[in-house]
Amino acid sequence: MSLHTSLKVGGPADLYAIPEDREDLQVLLLWLAEQGIPWLTIGKGYNLLVRDKGIRGAVISLERFNRITAKGETVVTAEAGAENLAVVRFAQNRGLGGIGFISGIPGTIGGAIKMNAGAYGEGLLEKTERLTLLRSGAVADFRMDELDYGYRRLNLEEGDIVLAAEFRLVERDQLLTEEEIRNDLELRRSKHNVGFPSAGSFFKNPAGQTSWRLIDAAGMRGAKVGGAQVSPVHSNFLVNTGGASAQDFLALAEKVKTAVFSISGVTLEEEVRIVGII
Repeated sequence: MSLHTSLKVGGPADLYAIPEDREDLQVLLLWLAEQGIPWLTIGKGYNLLVRDKGIRGAVISLERFNRITAKGETVVTAEAGAENLAVVRFAQNRGLGGIGFISGIPGTIGGAIKMNAGAYGEGLLEKTERLTLLRSGAVADFRMDELDYGYRRLNLEEGDIVLAAEFRLVERDQLLTEEEIRNDLELRRSKHNVGFPSAGSFFKNPAGQTSWRLIDAAGMRGAKVGGAQVSPVHSNFLVNTGGASAQDFLALAEKVKTAVFSISGVTLEEEVRIVGII
């Protein structure tokens, strides 16, 4: 899985499948169920830490679920594998905006939806009208008021797969959106250009605080375990300086959490999704 994650770590999966469309995915899931094989879905492998022993079962990549369409005057629908910036650009070309804050967040809509990705006080699910899920083998649409979500979270039923999201956007001049995109990308380049493979922000921001400030206050900027390091550029980024293992990242994360708690009494919570055999 080190070949399929932005952190470049992780052991092997028993199976790696890339379904072509919803019907293909349903057939695959039915076969996996018949064989008693567990599975998990991924997008482009951002915000994901796979343990060194890998994953028993199947990893299902939704990278081919990348279609983006328009409905009516202000609605854009994006499949789970569509790149975040591509969705913003699609809307921009139709004179629509409202989700420019995901421009610089690497990854795909499925992952952004599952973690309610956001920036500058905004979250993607607050801009979402409905989700299309694969639930218990059937495709169904859900309005956001039917779902439980909040800061950096979306609570779904076990086995749910996000297939697509429908966004209700607002009319916006393309030049204003371009400025928003440019500012966001430039800000992230200046602050998040950490120079090594990372998963983006490793820890969630506690209520009313920022993780990087807490990590700095605990003296952990630049701390290392093996090939994993708290980035000297941005201390909420844990980076692979070369040859890191997943265990290096896990040990470093615990070291950071312990140091932060000892100084501030705050327990940091990982934003990255940690999967695989312990």
